[in-house]
Amino acid sequence: MKKDFKERTPQLIAIIGVLAIVLAIVIGFLLNKNTQITEMQEQYTVDKQELEDEYEAISLQYEGFKFSVRNDSLLYKLENEQAKVLRLQEELRMTKATDKAEISRLKDELATLRRVLRSYIQQIDSLNRLNEELRAENREISQQYQQTSRTLNQVSQEREALSEKVSLAAQLVATNITAKAVNDRGREQTRLSRSAQFVISFIIARNITSEPGERTIFVRILSPDGAVLSKSPSNTFPYENRDIRYSMKRIVEYGGEEIPVTMYWDIEEFLMPGTYKADIFADGHHIGSHSFTMQE
Repeated sequence: MKKDFKERTPQLIAIIGVLAIVLAIVIGFLLNKNTQITEMQEQYTVDKQELEDEYEAISLQYEGFKFSVRNDSLLYKLENEQAKVLRLQEELRMTKATDKAEISRLKDELATLRRVLRSYIQQIDSLNRLNEELRAENREISQQYQQTSRTLNQVSQEREALSEKVSLAAQLVATNITAKAVNDRGREQTRLSRSAQFVISFIIARNITSEPGERTIFVRILSPDGAVLSKSPSNTFPYENRDIRYSMKRIVEYGGEEIPVTMYWDIEEFLMPGTYKADIFADGHHIGSHSFTMQE
């Protein structure tokens, strides 16, 4: 018996050595995985802080405009836009850094805010240049004519006409965008196998400077592999000097006030699980987007 034990001793030592090596590898893997998770969480926190800083910068720009803009109509729009920035800042503050979907939505909202801000900056610059030109014209006209009141009235009318033309350049914006899947009974689903439709809902924001009338709203649903869901190859619309495919379209009557829009996509084909994205277009502009994730 002792002889057998002595003969097996080297084998037991080898087995124990192998197990020790395996255990060391497993521990090393777990420690490395934990380090990666910690680093990802720290990066999420940094990304959120950067997003908060960008929102704060835009809010401060709108605050500064209040002291330089003298056009009441433009000032009213700036105050409304700043209120929207403050609302989104509060949503961001309440959002967890690890909530990738909400952080992504707020990043998209930030991109929209930047486009609107650039539009306002252009309007303000145009008004400032126009005011400078009008002041020069007023000085020249005052020297040439005694009828100062008539001349000032004419210049004021020209300024208002140009201001209106600049304001008409503002584009529509889609807000409060949601995207989900539902079954035949209209109940929300997270699995594609139980889903019958995608439902995309949003609000066309109030814009008193936008020309009223019919608007064609296009929605493109992109699958996780980047393909556009479409019922026909002929379903296209012009965008940035080329024709691109769309999933759904709807004609709405827009009168300057906000209107809710809901569009439905019937799921009739095999779809892969993953993250889907809905892009919204109107008047040749990309006016909003939203991402959502589906399981098998």
